[in-house]
Amino acid sequence: MQKREQLYEGKAKRVYATDDPNVVIVSYKDDATAFDGLKKGIIEGKGAVNNRMTNYFMKKLAERGIPTHYVQELNDRETAVKKVRIVPLEVIVRNLSAGHFASRYGVEEGLVFDEPIVEFSYKNDDLHDPLLNDDHAVALKLATREEIAQIRTYALHVNEVLKALLSDAGVTLVDFKLEFGKTVDGTLVLADEISPDTCRFWDSKTGEKLDKDRFRRDLGGVEDAYLEMQRRILES
Repeated sequence: MQKREQLYEGKAKRVYATDDPNVVIVSYKDDATAFDGLKKGIIEGKGAVNNRMTNYFMKKLAERGIPTHYVQELNDRETAVKKVRIVPLEVIVRNLSAGHFASRYGVEEGLVFDEPIVEFSYKNDDLHDPLLNDDHAVALKLATREEIAQIRTYALHVNEVLKALLSDAGVTLVDFKLEFGKTVDGTLVLADEISPDTCRFWDSKTGEKLDKDRFRRDLGGVEDAYLEMQRRILES
């Protein structure tokens, strides 16, 4: 597979064209941002961790019936994926209260919900990704009701699969963000990444944070947390 011109560069990844018009190469960076880009830094080695961990999870999810954009891992930082048009909805699944949810609703972090919460936000940096409901998404033509229903079903299925995998590694899945895209033939698939950048991972016994919150909150040990997640998931 031949890597061609760069098509896009985001906060955490670059995307390149290939000799196959339906496949692109995603290259993961060590750059880190938080608070809508107001905080910036480098987390050494996180690109490789996020790439490998994402691919592991994508393959496990595909085995359990979730269609994904994954095609092939090329090296530590680069993966070939199906070219998709991203649905402009960020999908957040919450099992415990943390982060924005805790501050928005005035509850303590760590409250365990009786059932998972699924939230949608409008994927728009200029508007700071505002929360929206199904009616908003349909009115703004971001997705159809059928697509939203399918996304919700997939998201809850992803949650169950990830919780089980992480539980075996001694990790509590607090919450996570997903993105979905549509392939050239219109198939809805899971896209983007599943990593310490996009999930909150807490050690099941100690509650220690093993994710990007260590960067956001200046807790230190950021690189060690990413490597610990890699060790637990990929090397166990």
